[in-house]
Amino acid sequence: MDLSALREEYTKHGLQEAELHDSPIRQFEHWFEQALQAEAGTPNAMILATVAEDGQPSQRTVLLKYFDEQGFVFFTNYGSRKAREMAGNPKVSLLFFWNELERQAIISGRVEKVSTAESTRYFLSRPHGSQLGAWVSEQSSPISSRSMLLAKFEEMKQKFRKGEVPLPSFWGGYRVKPHRFEFWQGRPNRLHDRFQYEKTADGWQVERLAP
Repeated sequence: MDLSALREEYTKHGLQEAELHDSPIRQFEHWFEQALQAEAGTPNAMILATVAEDGQPSQRTVLLKYFDEQGFVFFTNYGSRKAREMAGNPKVSLLFFWNELERQAIISGRVEKVSTAESTRYFLSRPHGSQLGAWVSEQSSPISSRSMLLAKFEEMKQKFRKGEVPLPSFWGGYRVKPHRFEFWQGRPNRLHDRFQYEKTADGWQVERLAP
């Protein structure tokens, strides 16, 4: 299949250094709020890139649940492939793509587990079905059929039918602590606006990158 004629011109916005916040967290918050206002698909969906022991990168979409000056938090099964890869190499990358705004935000950093108390607070806020699902899935492990998965879900429904679903010991949160941000704004003729924030001992250094 030849896709060479499939093109899109980016004309909606520009980005100048004078518009940028001093803090990349505040800049990200500003763009995220605009993505919410633009009803940009699932604005908190982000591509998480990790690297295995053999050097092979892998990617998947996860959901950002909250962020602040400390970092960007998501939740998953501690036995999953991404969790195993993060245990071996805590260097990760996050990519947000808001097509409706012709924008990308890329965040590089190191990941660490959040506390059990923090994971519990979030877990108890999840819908009941999602809580049960965390108990059911041995994420990334081979399974024989979907029917087996559904049978285990029914088993968990019965097990926890009389009370609160507890936090599984094998499930919880991770925080990506950033040291580099890139904000990418699509522009005509592929002359995109790109600005990079790099963390230094004195704060954040900002520079424009060639498209």
